[in-house]
Amino acid sequence: MKTIHDIQEEIVSEFEAFDDWMDKYNYLIELSRDLPAIDTRYKVTENLINGCQSKVWLNGEYENGIIRFTADSDAIITKGIVSLLIRVLSDRTPKEIIDADLEFIDRIGLRQNLSPTRSNGLLSMIKQMKLYALAYQARYEKMNE
Repeated sequence: MKTIHDIQEEIVSEFEAFDDWMDKYNYLIELSRDLPAIDTRYKVTENLINGCQSKVWLNGEYENGIIRFTADSDAIITKGIVSLLIRVLSDRTPKEIIDADLEFIDRIGLRQNLSPTRSNGLLSMIKQMKLYALAYQARYEKMNE
């Protein structure tokens, strides 16, 4: 299984293939189309991420020691961004998610090329994914006391 670092290196390599940010935005749009649909039962207010200008629903399910994320957004670029985060952080242990240094975001220039509101939304998505990991880790540790 690829590590979080390996997947981030793949993403950096993919984005290096594009010369300008219009091409990178188009790639994010492509990625948004490949994001598996979130089950409609998770498109509820409790799963909306606060801090995002557009609507972003994020769900994390814990099974066999790993967290699997699903998400959707009503904004296509945002959906592409969350698909990258899911690619890196889904199917990981809570500890891996909590400890993850998401350096690919700056290496591909994502944070620098987003509007301030989208950049805040990106940080909110990461925060929510790490909160899921913290919650599942705490629950798992409590069960094993």
